[in-house]
Amino acid sequence: MENLNFIDPLLHGIKPESKPLNLSVKQMVFAGVGALLASAVLNKTGHKKASAVVGSLALPILASACYKKYSQVSKEKIDAQASSGIEYNH
Repeated sequence: MENLNFIDPLLHGIKPESKPLNLSVKQMVFAGVGALLASAVLNKTGHKKASAVVGSLALPILASACYKKYSQVSKEKIDAQASSGIEYNH
């Protein structure tokens, strides 16, 4: 019989590998600012609806970048204040 792995890979135990997208804060800020610039250019050239769609992506991207930076800073503060559980009494 033929090799039918191409029909449904999940039936044969082949799982697709998907890694989570791990963007840095800098990349997210550049993407948000880029979306704003692209929106401005589209608006200037007369593509109002496309400008609105692209411009509406900028705020969530920038908000995600701010949240990621805030969570990194707060995690560093918590780690700095946390003790190792060992008390030294001198």
